[in-house]
Amino acid sequence: MSLIGTEVQPFNAKAFKNGEFVDVTEENFKGQWSVVCFYPADFSFVCPTELEDLQNEYAALQELGAEVYSVSTDTHFVHKGWHDSSEKINKITYTMIGDPSQKLSRNFEVLNEEEGLADRGTFIIDPDGVIQTVEINAGGIGRDASNLVGKIRAAQYVRQNPGEVCPAKWEEGSETLTPSLDLVGKI
Repeated sequence: MSLIGTEVQPFNAKAFKNGEFVDVTEENFKGQWSVVCFYPADFSFVCPTELEDLQNEYAALQELGAEVYSVSTDTHFVHKGWHDSSEKINKITYTMIGDPSQKLSRNFEVLNEEEGLADRGTFIIDPDGVIQTVEINAGGIGRDASNLVGKIRAAQYVRQNPGEVCPAKWEEGSETLTPSLDLVGKI
């Protein structure tokens, strides 16, 4: 079963953000666009490159009204320790959620049960708390956060323009499609 179109399930987690520990629940994902990026582990190899890249796109995502959350099965204490000791992670200003109970990773169906770690999963959630995109990568394949900006723009456009869809490589201001009998076999 796909998670697309489903509401985020209830959870309660501790997180590290801007030098403080904060509580995060599914309610934080409502009233705004949210990007949730799961990754396997703190103090690892591909993960810091991805999280730094996500920080580099954070301002552009915020301009679109999106908040960013990273999640691993580490604790919020480990997130703070990593933040304090890593040059790449020290730049992060978005929320880093700890998921030692693995409940959030299970809710989003990214938990590798054998390893007890989350797969590389990226989710875009609309202001109603409904999952609009899902991308899951193998452990050795890092993600490119710049792709999230275009995906959120497309998701926002489709939400604001029912009946229209965004074709491949759609950019803001470019032509969309209105599915109809007239278009069948003509694209």
